[in-house]
Order: sequence, then structure tokens, then C-alpha cells
Amino acid sequence: MIRLDNVSISAGNFELANISILIPKGQYAVLMGKTGCGKTSILETICGLRQTSAGSVWVQDVDVTHYAPGDRQIGYVPQDVALFPTFNVSEHLEFGMKLRRATPHQIKQRRDETAEMLGITHLLDRGVTGLSGGEAQRVALGRALAVEPSVLLLDEPLSALDDETRGEMIDLLQSIKLTTGMTTLHVTHSGQEADRLADVRYQLDDAVIHCPPPHSQVSPSVRSSKVPAKSGI
Repeated sequence: MIRLDNVSISAGNFELANISILIPKGQYAVLMGKTGCGKTSILETICGLRQTSAGSVWVQDVDVTHYAPGDRQIGYVPQDVALFPTFNVSEHLEFGMKLRRATPHQIKQRRDETAEMLGITHLLDRGVTGLSGGEAQRVALGRALAVEPSVLLLDEPLSALDDETRGEMIDLLQSIKLTTGMTTLHVTHSGQEADRLADVRYQLDDAVIHCPPPHSQVSPSVRSSKVPAKSGI
């Protein structure tokens, strides 16, 4: 479950105010909207990379508003994937587990399970510099999933991929959705991604999150107050 209660986010002349959204446990939600409208800021606020000026952030019924990012049990894949250039694929998958002081056996077991799920076992010893776009996305996704997070946040995860690779990644995300049942919030401009993946869809326009039509909702609720936006986040 992901919940924002009357959250306000400020950056310069841009502000989103009184944002409230509930994504029920196990649902795959897609958030759409124009570039610069604040979608990434909402993801960063949920995972703790951006502080709220008001309101609260909840994950699995826990108020995490003042938690550090690493304590929120959230898997996050940024738009630029942000892979560490000096790490190989295996080290990326092991990274979060090492931070959590897992045992060597636990780290290896979870790394191997994650690599198999994502079809990247053959890449474990490879550096990340020569990876294709689809391979890099799988590694970034693996780094987020290896720690078995409570929820998953994806920021334009397929935007830089060609059509064929994008289709393969949509299939992979569908498989992960069915396998893990993880609550997910996926930001995209693509109607194709939304149509194939979303249990529920939201639209962020002019600093307002619009509710999906009643027939497409899966018992979520969203509300927001509009604040004029002069520049995007």
C-alpha cells in the first residue's frame, strides 16, 4: 500500500499542494502527465529523496514521512537507471543486501533468484558500461527488487528503449507483477504501457491529480488542490 495524505511539495516557484492518493496493496498503478508537471517529484517524495512541506507519506500502513530513504522498504528505479560504473552486474544485485548486513549465503541466494527472474544470470560477471538499454534496465530493476521491498517505484523505466525491447520489458513487468504481487507506482507517458500494466491509472495535469473513471478504478482514492505552476520539477 502507498498513501499520500495532504502532501505538499515545493521547489522554487513550483508547488504541488494537498496531494492525497491511495494505492491499495498489490495494485499496479500508473501515473501519467506532461513533462515537468511533478510526477518524478511525487516518486521522490514517496521514497524519501524529496522532503514534504506538509502532509504525510505511508507505506504498508507505516508513516514513513520522516524515515531515511533506506529505511522505507522501497525499491526505486530512476529514469536514468543510475547504475554504478565501477560495479559489475552481480555487485549491483548484491548492493542493497550488503547495506542491510545480510549473510553471504543470503546475498548469493537472493542475487541468483533475482538474476534468474530477470533473465540476466549470464550477465552477472559483466561490467555495466557495455550493456544494452534493455539489459541496463533489467539490472536497475534487479537492484531495486533484490532487497524484497514492500513497494516498487518506476520512473519512466522504458522511455529510452526501442519498440521491440520495450515490448519485452512490458512482458517482464507483467510477469513480476504476477509473481510478486508487489504494490507498484509506474510513471510513464506511454498509453501502451498503461493499457497493458495498470490496474488503475492516474493523470497529473496542472498540479492536479485526476481520478480515473469509476469503471477503471480498483478502490483507490485521489484528491488534490490546484496550485499554479510556473516551472516544472
